[in-house]
Amino acid sequence: MTTMTTEPARARAVLSNQDFKLLQEAVLFYMRAHEDDPISSQYSNLYHRLGSATRR
Repeated sequence: MTTMTTEPARARAVLSNQDFKLLQEAVLFYMRAHEDDPISSQYSNLYHRLGSATRR
């Protein structure tokens, strides 16, 4: 009796590097328009994370 093992399908990237750059630009635009917003620090963190994702 032969036992077949199935391997999980390989994960595919959902976003391209170009997508990350576009998102980073959009977040930067938002940050500049809402500098005084208390949540702007969270957008700043997101901006930097998106930048580090494109350098991988």
